[in-house]
Amino acid sequence: MTRSMTRPCIHALALAVGLGLSLAAAPSLAADVPEKASAQVKSGLYVTALEAWDLMRAEPDAVVLVDTRDPVEVMFTGFASETDIHVPYKIADPTALNPDKGVWHMRLNPAFADAVEARLNALEADKGTTKVIFMCRSGSTRSAPAADLLHDRGWTQTYTMVDGFEGGKRKDGASAGVRDVDGWRNSGLPWGYTLPEGIVYMSDGQ
Repeated sequence: MTRSMTRPCIHALALAVGLGLSLAAAPSLAADVPEKASAQVKSGLYVTALEAWDLMRAEPDAVVLVDTRDPVEVMFTGFASETDIHVPYKIADPTALNPDKGVWHMRLNPAFADAVEARLNALEADKGTTKVIFMCRSGSTRSAPAADLLHDRGWTQTYTMVDGFEGGKRKDGASAGVRDVDGWRNSGLPWGYTLPEGIVYMSDGQ
């Protein structure tokens, strides 16, 4: 893998200063096992967004970040700059509304596992040693089952990012209900709205 060549050093230096972290420090992985069964994974491997970042800095050639969110979701809410692979685990179906929740139904992407595995192989990832971190909006109904799908295919180091890209909802105050608690976007980690060609998902699964 050559991922370390694409990881911007300027981000690492700036964030190390801003977060009070040492670039040479070994990552400390201490994310708790989620209480919700839907957020738990077969591998038993959990990280927060900040812990995922630490892993990327400590082992740049041995970590792959997979974004499992819907393409339109990614376009409008932002994209983690360190993403290696973007393949949606579920895709919104605008022809089918869930009247109880007031949202479109999300349909499973039948090509998900094949598409992710093809990308991993293209990156020369190793099934036994590469740490594959799956990320969705908030770390539950997409990143966890996505990690399990690849774990079932022999990828043993499959992690779920427990706080996801957007994080959790604030419980009180004027911003109650807004997703601004933890998560990649709220943790001072690099992100933006530009979708990088060759990484973002296309309708043909590539």
